[in-house]
Amino acid sequence: MTKKVLAIYYTQSGQMTDIITQFTSPLVESGADVDIVSVKPVVDYNFPWTGSRFFSVMPDCQLGVPTELHDFQLKHDSYDLVILAYQPWFLSPSIPSNSIIQHPKFRAVVKDTPVVTISAGRNMWLNAFDKIKLLLADAGANFIGNVALVDTNPNFVSFVTIFYWMLTGKKERYLNIFPKPGVSDEDIARTSVYGGILAERLAQNNWDGLQQELVDAGAVKIKYPLMVIEGKAGIIFKVWANFIAKRKNKMPWITAFKYYLFIALFLGAPILLTLDAIFLRPFTQKGIRAKKQHYLLLN
Repeated sequence: MTKKVLAIYYTQSGQMTDIITQFTSPLVESGADVDIVSVKPVVDYNFPWTGSRFFSVMPDCQLGVPTELHDFQLKHDSYDLVILAYQPWFLSPSIPSNSIIQHPKFRAVVKDTPVVTISAGRNMWLNAFDKIKLLLADAGANFIGNVALVDTNPNFVSFVTIFYWMLTGKKERYLNIFPKPGVSDEDIARTSVYGGILAERLAQNNWDGLQQELVDAGAVKIKYPLMVIEGKAGIIFKVWANFIAKRKNKMPWITAFKYYLFIALFLGAPILLTLDAIFLRPFTQKGIRAKKQHYLLLN
């Protein structure tokens, strides 16, 4: 019997379309019936962004407020595998991605169904991953695997290049000095390797040990410094989001958050990492290993 696969996603820049095409290509080649669905919000997020528009979505993004989606059609009432692709915004699933998971059509097909997620972001995806896990659990999904694609350049470099891309719409080398922004072409192409693993497991109808196989193939990597930064930032972002959401005039406070973010990245983060290296990291190795296993989806 032909295996049925749903691959559902939102894309703003087009990068996720390239990723899904590569990721699902081995499934298509194996003969699976792959239903690829690109979802659009009724009020879309224009690309490139403006600076004010970008920061204005932070509160709703952090608080998981969904937006209305255009109606989308699914070929089948049930699937053997669901692939959910999403992008982190402000340490949370993007608003369209969050809206997909909360949509009745999606929830109907993921209940008791194996689900694999694939994310594409700058470099911080851990908090978004935790929220995705909770949303999928609430929908009754069987979360079996995760792939996390990131910009592998240093934190400061990727910060500069991602803003260049977001505000100009050009995925090219800024000043002809910086690397190209976003997930590299090589890493996008490599997703076909992970898709090949899925195709083999789907044919066998055996998901035991899938995530370990994906991790061994390089599908997820954890950088300890970013894990430390996200651990603190996730708490602070939520405080900001709740505070701003209660204000009648939000823009002054959104502007304040923007400047806080720049200060936290360039001044706060180095101080935090220095203190952690001296006072915490040497004495918390067991806890660090457990956290890494959690984010690798191996515990």
